[in-house]
Amino acid sequence: MTQENIWTPLARTGDIPLNEGRAISIGGREVAVFHLDNCFLTIDNRCPHKGGPLCDGIVAGAVVVCPLHGRRFDLETGAAVRVSEAVCVATYATRVEAGVVLADLNNARRVMD
Repeated sequence: MTQENIWTPLARTGDIPLNEGRAISIGGREVAVFHLDNCFLTIDNRCPHKGGPLCDGIVAGAVVVCPLHGRRFDLETGAAVRVSEAVCVATYATRVEAGVVLADLNNARRVMD
């Protein structure tokens, strides 16, 4: 069941360099916000395999590489790229208003849901 959208401010757009991610802790949850060419995307910050901080991974297009073991995740869907088992990280609707990145942390999306 989808809950009402609650847009939580995460960071100023200028605080996240292009093609990089930043960890943001909100209410006991840690997410990673990524700045791509034309948008910002928000996902859970921990890789489900070994808990690697995805915000520190290398970004190529809309994919981030876990810095601990190299598993790749699609930043738009949260799905692992080229992995036989079904693993994913949650993604969150994200938007920008007046130079501030906001995410709907109330409604996590998982490709396996």
